[in-house]
Amino acid sequence: MMSDQTLFIAITIVIGYLLGSFNGAIIASKNVFKKDIRSFGSGNAGLTNFHRTFGTRGLLIVIAVDVLKTVAATLIGKALAGPGGYDVSVGCMLAGFGVCLGHVYPIYYSFKGGKGILAGGTLAWMIDWRVGVCAWGIFLILVVFTQYVSLGSLAAAAMLAAAVCIFIPAPAAKILALLSAAIIIFAHRENIKRLKNGTESKLSFGGKSKTDL
Repeated sequence: MMSDQTLFIAITIVIGYLLGSFNGAIIASKNVFKKDIRSFGSGNAGLTNFHRTFGTRGLLIVIAVDVLKTVAATLIGKALAGPGGYDVSVGCMLAGFGVCLGHVYPIYYSFKGGKGILAGGTLAWMIDWRVGVCAWGIFLILVVFTQYVSLGSLAAAAMLAAAVCIFIPAPAAKILALLSAAIIIFAHRENIKRLKNGTESKLSFGGKSKTDL
């Protein structure tokens, strides 16, 4: 028989997954342009591919959906931690793990979503401001100095896990952070291949980038 704590853990992950499955790029492209972003460019349902394909119109919808779903899920996760009998940081990371999983493999869109950077970046702030500073700091530094958005994204995902391991005492939160980072990094596997081969496109600060988030 399932214990009460296990039930709360399962509920938190499921809520995070269902909320995470709402994809801002897909919602904006279908409702604003009556098209599916996954049929254009790289086929990635992310912010950069959306901007490259449709420009700035609808961009705020993409950002708002992906940020707000993560905020909502993690707040619910924190609220359920008390009744579940575990630390709020664990509740936050349970929901955050669900969001990352849902963003990359959304149940509403045939399990084909984005790469989880906006969701993961928001999760970093929700778990602890120090984690947010570390993750976003390394992202911005690498993007500015290398012009590779994908490299910054990969480093930010790794930093999310590392910073949680440093600043958050709960062992379960550390494990969940590692799993969340692994999902985001795996979603960037094609970017990793292009980085290794030297064929990854750089960000053009004066124009549009071919690099996907």
